[in-house]
Amino acid sequence: ILFQYDRVNPTTWAYLSSLLTLALFFKFSRFWAVRNLDLLLVILLAPGLLCVKYGLDAAGAEGAASIEVLGYVWLFAINLLLLLRMVLDSTMVRRPLLEPNLTADALAFLVIALLVFLTANVVTGTVAQADVFAAQRAEHLSHLESSQLEQSTLNTHGPGFTLVFFLPHISTQTLLGDDAPRSDLDSPGYSGARIVTARVVAIISQLLIVSGLVLVSLWHFDSVRMGIAAAALYLLLPYTAMWTGNVTHALPGALLVWAVLFYRQPLIAGALLGLLVGTIYYPVFLLPLWVSFYWRRGVWRFASGVAASISLLIVTLVFTSTDAAMFFARLQQMFGFQLPMIEGLSGAWAYWSGYYRYPLIAVFAFLSISFVPWPAQKNLGSLLSCSAALMVGTQFWHAHSGGMSLAWYLPVLLLTVFRPNLEDRVALQVVSPSRWDRSARKAA
Repeated sequence: ILFQYDRVNPTTWAYLSSLLTLALFFKFSRFWAVRNLDLLLVILLAPGLLCVKYGLDAAGAEGAASIEVLGYVWLFAINLLLLLRMVLDSTMVRRPLLEPNLTADALAFLVIALLVFLTANVVTGTVAQADVFAAQRAEHLSHLESSQLEQSTLNTHGPGFTLVFFLPHISTQTLLGDDAPRSDLDSPGYSGARIVTARVVAIISQLLIVSGLVLVSLWHFDSVRMGIAAAALYLLLPYTAMWTGNVTHALPGALLVWAVLFYRQPLIAGALLGLLVGTIYYPVFLLPLWVSFYWRRGVWRFASGVAASISLLIVTLVFTSTDAAMFFARLQQMFGFQLPMIEGLSGAWAYWSGYYRYPLIAVFAFLSISFVPWPAQKNLGSLLSCSAALMVGTQFWHAHSGGMSLAWYLPVLLLTVFRPNLEDRVALQVVSPSRWDRSARKAA
C-alpha cells in the first residue's frame, strides 16, 4: 500500500496542518475564547521548529547556524508564553465546553489515518543516533559489558532509558539474528536489530501517548470526544511529524500521560513517575507538585510507588554493572548528582555559554517548590497545568536538546487545553482511602 511512499516536506506539512488545525478546532463563533489563543500558541511553534530543522539538515552551509539560532530563540519565546499560560490556568474558573468542529467518528478516523502515516514515517525514516545508542547500550548491558559508548551517553540519558529497550531488542534480535545486514549509516554499531529496536520503541511510545490522551478524557473528563480531539491535534502538529521517531522525546511524554491516567491509584501513578525520573532525571522536579496533590490522601502510597520503581531500577543497575565504579556512575546520573554541565552541550546551548543555565535552573527550582503551597486546593486540572508548566520549564535549561523536547509537555498541555472544569477532582474525593485511613476512621 505504501509502495514508493514519500514523506511530506516539513514546510508543506506545517502550512497544511496549521490550516487544518484552525478548521477543526478554532471557535469562530467565540473569537476571543482562550481555546483560540492556545491553538495559535501551539501553531506558532512551527516556524521555530522549521528554522531548527533547516539548521540541522544544512549544518555547515552558509547562514545555517544563524537560522538555527533564530529557531531556538523563537521556540524559547513561544515556550515562555506557554509556560505563563499553564501557570495561569489554575486561576481560570469558568471553562465553557468548546467542542471541536468535527464529529467524534470523523476525528477518530483522522487519528487512525495520521497514526498510519506517522508510523510509515518511522519505518521509512532515519533513526536518531541517540536512540540507536540506547539500543546498543541495552545489548551491552544484557552481556554485562561496558564500553566507551556507555560513558559518552550517560550525560544525555538516564540509566533507566536503556532498560526499556531490553524487550523489543530481544524480540528483534531473535527475528533478525546477529548477522542482520548493516544499515547505510557510518557507525558499525548501527545493526539492523538495533535500528528495528529503536523504531519499535518509538512507535510504541507514540501509541501510548495517543491512547493515553483518549483514555484520560474518557475516564476523567467524561467525554471521549475531547480525548480524540487532543490526540488529533497532537498528531497534526508539525513537531510530531518531524520528530515522530525520537524516543528520547516521546517516551517521557508517554509515561507522564499514563501517570495522569492512573492518578486515582497513587501507587501506580507513583511507580510510573518513578520510572519517568529514572528514565531521564529532569522530571524529578514534578515530585513536589504530585506529593502536595496527594498530601491529604494517598501520599504514602504515591511515595511507595516512586520508591519501588526507583529501587527496581537500582537493582537492575546492580546486576548489569561490571564493577562498582560503573554502578555508581549510573546511579549518579540517574539522580543528577552532579554540577550542571557547561561544556559539550547540544541544542540551543551549543551556541550559548552554559553558565547562563545556572540562573535558569535556580528559577526553575523555585517554580517547582512554589507549586507545593500554590494552588492551595489542588485538583486534576491544576495537576495537569502545573505538570505541563514544569515540563515546559525544562526546555529552557535542558542541556542536550534545549527547546526541542516538546513531547515532554505537549500531551499534558493539550489535555489542559481541552479539559472541562475539574475543581471537584481532588485527592480527598477521588482517591480511595487506604486500610490505615479506614482503621483510623473506625477508631475515631
